[in-house]
Amino acid sequence: MKEITAIIRRDKLPETKKVLDELGYSSLTIQSVDGRGKQKGAMCAEMDSEMPESFCTTVKLKPTPSAYALEHTLPKVALYVPKRMLTIVVPDDVVSKIVKSIIKVNQSGKRGDGKIFVSPIEGAVRVRTGEMNGEAIS
Repeated sequence: MKEITAIIRRDKLPETKKVLDELGYSSLTIQSVDGRGKQKGAMCAEMDSEMPESFCTTVKLKPTPSAYALEHTLPKVALYVPKRMLTIVVPDDVVSKIVKSIIKVNQSGKRGDGKIFVSPIEGAVRVRTGEMNGEAIS
């Protein structure tokens, strides 16, 4: 068994859930999380795929702290980007298929598309029935 943890854009959650359901793996845990990656606080277009590319250079009446820091000589503000974190435990033989499907749905080619982590699971127990390991995750 493996645990797949995917951190994705918020707007990609419905499409990701749909593809997992179509693959027969609708049991998952979803959490709202905040974090940052290589952008180091410069959120701008990476924060939201709907945001225009020119947002960073077109400062509005109320610029975001990261946009203001980029336009001035201030240190960049360490802001955190809201994301969704999905956790799903699956048999070893379907890990590759599920990871490829998550990538296909979430890959835009821009910073902020997310990360996927795959970890081994030593055991699982369904509390209600006491079923263990493979039976507990199906």
